[in-house]
Amino acid sequence: MDFPSLDDLRILPHLVSLGIAYVLALPIGWDREKEERSAGLRTFPLVALASCAFIQATENITRDNPEAMARIVEGLITGMGFIGGGAIIKLAHAVRGTATAASLWATGAMGAAVGLGSYDVAVMIAVFTFLTLKLLSPLKQEPRTDAADDDKERRGPA
Repeated sequence: MDFPSLDDLRILPHLVSLGIAYVLALPIGWDREKEERSAGLRTFPLVALASCAFIQATENITRDNPEAMARIVEGLITGMGFIGGGAIIKLAHAVRGTATAASLWATGAMGAAVGLGSYDVAVMIAVFTFLTLKLLSPLKQEPRTDAADDDKERRGPA
């Protein structure tokens, strides 16, 4: 295997793309951190960075093969779903973490969009994700618990 010469290295373009993915994810991570969610300020930028990096790291081997790039993107989609699934917790009367899971998935898509050069799509994903988390949270109804069910749960089965 031949190593690329210094002239062949594209450090600056990759650094710019990775930086954009990282910066776009910061407001989302900051919002989740402020809300004391399980994933926050460190997780979201790292998800965007990694998704972008997977796309960019494979561009040389997928350049002439769109099907290969599609498989990389498919793997990212699946992997982000798996990571997001780990954020979901089922409680007795509620399911928690679905917004975190969905926002992790969106952040992975945003990083992939940056890696693919679709900066406009990445910006829109970042804006819509942030606004959804920020503006729609006050409209969310907290699950109501029935006092009788709570008493029954404490006493155990009849």
